[in-house]
Amino acid sequence: MRVVAAALVLALAMASPLSAQPPQVKQGRHAVRGMVVSVDAARKTVVVSHDSIEGVMPAMTMPFDVRNAQELKDVVPGAIVAFTLVMSKDAGYAEGLRIVRYESVEKDPLTTRRLRLLQNLAGAGTTPLAVGQPVPDFTLTDQSRTSVSLSQLRGKVVALNFIYTSCVLPQFCYRLANHFSVVQKRFQRRMGAELVLLTVTFDPARDTPERLAEYAGQWKADPSAWHFLTGSVEEVRRVCRLFGVDAFVDEGLINHSTRTVVVDRRGVVAASIEGNQHTASQLGDLIERVLSR
Repeated sequence: MRVVAAALVLALAMASPLSAQPPQVKQGRHAVRGMVVSVDAARKTVVVSHDSIEGVMPAMTMPFDVRNAQELKDVVPGAIVAFTLVMSKDAGYAEGLRIVRYESVEKDPLTTRRLRLLQNLAGAGTTPLAVGQPVPDFTLTDQSRTSVSLSQLRGKVVALNFIYTSCVLPQFCYRLANHFSVVQKRFQRRMGAELVLLTVTFDPARDTPERLAEYAGQWKADPSAWHFLTGSVEEVRRVCRLFGVDAFVDEGLINHSTRTVVVDRRGVVAASIEGNQHTASQLGDLIERVLSR
């Protein structure tokens, strides 16, 4: 029995009430969407934290075989993917796997063109860090006016996101902060010792440490494990550029790109998630996999 079929039977057994009969795998073709947790190109498998598959199983994390190895090209942890789960009596595999690129439907064409132009100007000669690359050290100031350097967190898994506290759209900064709040609760016993969260503002002029402390209080953030960071304009801009985050002021608000990054214990990018398409649970599944290494 292939990886998918075996994992699916186990998943169904765990999700179903106890009975005398083993769970039956629903044969056919089923649409799947989720976040990649890990990839094994040599074995042609991908582990995905997926959404609920209607009529098949609830949302969970499981491995999928991919028969066409080319479909795994450019697939990395943190990517949002969609595919068809093909299930027969004793085998299952993912077919037509593709990366779902992030597109913000909220941006109007003019804003999109302006942001792209500014990205090109600001990022000239700068390529955002990719999965597998080490992250250069940086130092910013948190909500308690304490200096926090990435290098001092070596040996721990670090998750970063980027926000500004004046953001009025709930699907952007608020959503990302809420994801970290859920992660903080899920890994409560490991926070600080093994996992640290960094939320970087790209609005240092208004987001002072005092303002960030107020914002952190809304999320009941543990200041020893979840740092809300600011710094000089130059320092903040450098950190944003490292991860391909762009922002510009527009009539008092900030148009910006959206990204969440997970850095492993060695200081290497383990995942770089663009956009807001993922759930807090999927982010947690990804972090759990990085913690287990």
